[in-house]
Amino acid sequence: MMNVWIAFGLTLFAGLATGVGSAIAFFAKRTNYRFLSVSTGFSAGVMLYVSFVEILLKGDTALAAAYGKYWGAWINVASFFGGIALIGLIDNLIPAPENPHETHSEEETAPLHDASASWPAFDAAALESRPETTGTHDHGRRDRKLIRMGLFTALAIAIHNFPEGLATFLAALENPGLGVAIAVAIALHNIPEGICVSVPIFYATGNRRKAFMYSFLSGMAEPVGAGIAYVALRLLLGGEGGVIPPQVMGLLFGGVAGIMVYISLDELLPTSHAYGKGHDSILGLVSGMAIMALSLLLMKR
Repeated sequence: MMNVWIAFGLTLFAGLATGVGSAIAFFAKRTNYRFLSVSTGFSAGVMLYVSFVEILLKGDTALAAAYGKYWGAWINVASFFGGIALIGLIDNLIPAPENPHETHSEEETAPLHDASASWPAFDAAALESRPETTGTHDHGRRDRKLIRMGLFTALAIAIHNFPEGLATFLAALENPGLGVAIAVAIALHNIPEGICVSVPIFYATGNRRKAFMYSFLSGMAEPVGAGIAYVALRLLLGGEGGVIPPQVMGLLFGGVAGIMVYISLDELLPTSHAYGKGHDSILGLVSGMAIMALSLLLMKR
């Protein structure tokens, strides 16, 4: 039972980082984009390394014990791509303009922490550079459509955080040491996410407190999603005493590995490149892999 509480606590920690990112957007005079680039690259490195070297292998071992080495390997690979398909489906249900993983310029974030800053002319910028610009959003003021978009952004990121919370929770449930590393990686991922969520909510409502609150609550979807998933697994698939069978955990591990690989390649690395300069992104990526590798080696002692 202690592992359950540790896993839930780590998932809560990861979710709270969205609020940290939002706070940075509102209180920091300037955003340290190099830090965001290295940290998101670092997060991707941790997730990619641990997915292929540890979690996918755990799934293979559990499934091989239940179904034999041959069929266990097939089921493990299927669960891996199933996880990718699940998170890909969720991601594609979020229309691109409302996707909170899009980066925002310094001009867009300035009014969040400086009430005297002029509001950007988003509509004009969009008309002038629509073919080239992929990271600027059309945030007009007091626009009904914009208000709906801002609220939808918070909902979208909350839905997106459900599988991330499950990934953190399951990893920590199996191995608290591994869970700490993944929770830190997810938390680093959630910091720029919190910044990105705050911007459209602020322009939708003009209210800093409300923007922070929606951003904070969207991050809380991670522990809520983990809790709901764990209770459902115990009630529906749990064996005697509510223990989740090893083969079910094996399937989940394969799916979690797929989810984390997708997040790394589709969200973290593009975000890292967008924020960084030169080799910042690859520096963060390799550092994340190296530290994760060292952590796993030390845990084997």
